[in-house]
Amino acid sequence: MATLQELIAQKEALDKLIQEQRQAELSDAIGKVRALVAEFGLTQADIFGNARAPKKVKAEGSKVAAKYRDPISGKEWSGRGLAPKWLQGRDKSEFLI
Repeated sequence: MATLQELIAQKEALDKLIQEQRQAELSDAIGKVRALVAEFGLTQADIFGNARAPKKVKAEGSKVAAKYRDPISGKEWSGRGLAPKWLQGRDKSEFLI
């Protein structure tokens, strides 16, 4: 069985071989792409399309009409979210608009 130091040395040698092979294949791929670009007269826009992606528009929340109104203060509530303090413990139907 190999020792830890031998395994580490093998790993480093393998990492070096992987990096060398990657560089060789990358150079070959770049050469092929350049040849195709030159042969067909391609531009960056032909290959990658529009360089800028359209900005995403964030949807804004829509306003909802009020369903309940406090006759004393005139404050309104749409019925969404937490109920206001002036409505807590009371019958909602009394405050319908």
